[in-house]
Amino acid sequence: MKKSVFTLLFAVLVAVPLWAQKGKAIFPEMPGMVSYTYRNSFQKDVAATLDTIKALGITDMEFSNLFGKTAQELRKLLDERGMKCSSFGVGYPDLTDKIDQVGQNAKTLGAQYVRVAWIPHKGDFTLDMAKQTVADFNQFGKTLKDKYGLTFCYHNHGFEFQPHGEGTLFDYIVQNTDPKYVSFEMDILWTYFPGADPVALLNKYGNRFKLMHLKDLKKGVQGNLSGGTDKDNDVALGTGQLDLPAILIAARKAGVKHYYIEDESGHIATQVPQSIAYLKSLRK
Repeated sequence: MKKSVFTLLFAVLVAVPLWAQKGKAIFPEMPGMVSYTYRNSFQKDVAATLDTIKALGITDMEFSNLFGKTAQELRKLLDERGMKCSSFGVGYPDLTDKIDQVGQNAKTLGAQYVRVAWIPHKGDFTLDMAKQTVADFNQFGKTLKDKYGLTFCYHNHGFEFQPHGEGTLFDYIVQNTDPKYVSFEMDILWTYFPGADPVALLNKYGNRFKLMHLKDLKKGVQGNLSGGTDKDNDVALGTGQLDLPAILIAARKAGVKHYYIEDESGHIATQVPQSIAYLKSLRK
C-alpha cells in the first residue's frame, strides 16, 4: 500500500513540470505591441491610439514610425500613460544615411533596441547580398552600441531563407555577424512562411534572438521565399498554422526579452483582443 502511495506521489511530481510546459504557465506576462498593427489609427490620432492599446492592458511598444511626431513628443505621450517604447524600428536608408539621428531618437524614446525589418534587394536574395548585409550590420551595430548603448536587431522577413551550403542565407548572416553588435528579432510568421522551423532556430541560436513578433498564418496558405503575402493571411494567435506553445517555450529557453503582437490584417478590432485572450490562456 505504502509503495503504491509513494509511486503515485512520484508520478504526480514528475508530471507537474510536463503539464506546465504543455498547458498553462507558458506565457505569464502581457506582450507588447508593434505600432504597425495600428498604423492606420496612428496616422489619424496618436494619443487616442495609445489609449486604445493601453485599454487592452498593453504598455510596451515597438515603434516603427514616429507618425508625424518628434521623438520627444511621442515619449511625452507614452510617459503620460505609463507606457514605454522598448524597441525602435527604422528603414535601411536611415541606418546608412542618418544613423546618429536614429540613435538619438531611440534614446529619446527610451528604447533599448534598434530594429530593421527589410534588406533592400531586387529578385532573389543572393550570397553577395548576404555578404554586404553582414558588413553593414556589423557596422550599424558597432555604431549604435559604442555611441548610444543600443542593441541592433535584424527582423527576418522570409526572403533570407534561400538555401546556402548546409543551411540558408539567414544562417550565413547569423553566423557571420558579430554577436557583440548584432542580434535578431524573430518574426515567427516570416520564419515559418519560407519553410524554416522557429523552434529549431531558437534552439540553434539561443540568445542571438532578443525580440519576437507574435503572429499567426491563416490555415491553408502556402509559403514561399518572396517575403510577402496578403495581409489578411495574418490571423488571430492560436487560430492559424503555427505551434505557438512550442515556439514560446523555445523562446523562453533562448532568452527572448520582448514579445510584440503584430497583426497586419484589416481585422485588428476583433483579432487583437482574440490574440491577447489566447496568450492569457497560456498563463499559469
